[in-house]
Amino acid sequence: MATLFTRIINGEIPGKIVARTPEMVALEDINPQAPTHLLIIPIREIPSLNDLAAADAELVGKMVLLAQKLAKERGFSEDGYRLVLNCGPDAGQTVDHIHLHLLGGRTFTWPPG
Repeated sequence: MATLFTRIINGEIPGKIVARTPEMVALEDINPQAPTHLLIIPIREIPSLNDLAAADAELVGKMVLLAQKLAKERGFSEDGYRLVLNCGPDAGQTVDHIHLHLLGGRTFTWPPG
């Protein structure tokens, strides 16, 4: 069964997609934790970080580069931003489809939570 993110990518359910490449999409998080909170999601379903293979290194790198590009376009790359990849339920992963959170537009604290 397709994940929530795959269904959004395929247009089966609504989602605000802000960028698309042949390998991934970026969309607005429905429960934003910062003024900008985007999810960068590979089109190919990969359930968790534990399911990544060496062949996925380029894909993950491209996800980070898309986050960098979006942070710059939205005007907070110089002030700073946070990237988060959750793995498993104890880390807060709620959809079994890897996704990179891009958060920006405010000051963050450490530790995160």
